Amino acid sequence: MLLRVPTVTRSLSLAALFAVGPVAALELPLPPPGEDIVGQVQVIKAKYEDTFADIGVANDLGYLEMVAANPGVDPWLPGEGTEIVLPTRYILPPGPREGIVINLAEYRMYYYPKGQNVVHTFPLGIGREGWGSPVAQTTVIAKTSNPAWYPPKSIREEHAADGDPLPTVVPPGPDNPLGPFKFSLGVTGYLIHGSNKKFGIGMRVSHGCFRMLNPNVLELAKMAPVGTKVRILNDPYKFGVSNGKIYLEAHTPLDDHGEPSVVDKHTAVINALIKREDLAGNLRLNWDVVREVVAAEDGLPVEIAEPAAAVASSAPAVF
Repeated sequence: MLLRVPTVTRSLSLAALFAVGPVAALELPLPPPGEDIVGQVQVIKAKYEDTFADIGVANDLGYLEMVAANPGVDPWLPGEGTEIVLPTRYILPPGPREGIVINLAEYRMYYYPKGQNVVHTFPLGIGREGWGSPVAQTTVIAKTSNPAWYPPKSIREEHAADGDPLPTVVPPGPDNPLGPFKFSLGVTGYLIHGSNKKFGIGMRVSHGCFRMLNPNVLELAKMAPVGTKVRILNDPYKFGVSNGKIYLEAHTPLDDHGEPSVVDKHTAVINALIKREDLAGNLRLNWDVVREVVAAEDGLPVEIAEPAAAVASSAPAVF
């Protein structure tokens, strides 16, 4: 029987937390068939000059996911020797493991190179309130190195209203907000691109496009060809299986109309579970833990259930 844990992060396995030290680029081996979790949570000790933004850039993590995984820690001055959780363990998004998959609620991209048993994952900046990024299925229709930027009329008007007029074209270079590379998508007006600013990756900062760290967009440019499928999701709650146990990963839902209620969040969790037809009819959920995971919204996969067949009880599965 699963036991309730008083603090969500305490439910992480000791093996996960004992992996100490900065991670390399996030290229992770895919799990065996029927399993969904990749990577390991890691812990580092902050140096005096560290900020979450710096640590995130060094470890392919976004700013908000660092904040969520380290509640109570000052993101601008963590302090010499403070233990910092690196949330580098992920439940893979639902659906086919092919091409590019973006989960807006995670501020994160997953790329599955064809014919390789790995996944690459990168933090993203996404559309801010009023300029939300789309949920869609599309493809990469073009790739451009050192692109010029032609600000749309709507963005020029916004900047002009703020007293910051933009030219009709920004040439390639250090002042270009598209950075060194862009992917054009089949959804008109939306791009995956680099940036001329490090801060903002892993946040809602763009006019709907997907911003990447420049080394990451250049890495993706070498791997993802024109024609690559792109699925854009908005799934704050992901269920996954690892070693016969069921996990839930929760992120803060994106909403332009106020904070969702607790009831709304729990309904969304149930709907996410129902979509996992391989799990929905065969679980004994620990709802105390589920509620803690949903309340924490720390992006860390936490064990919340066992398959009903594994429980030595004749009672029906609980939902």
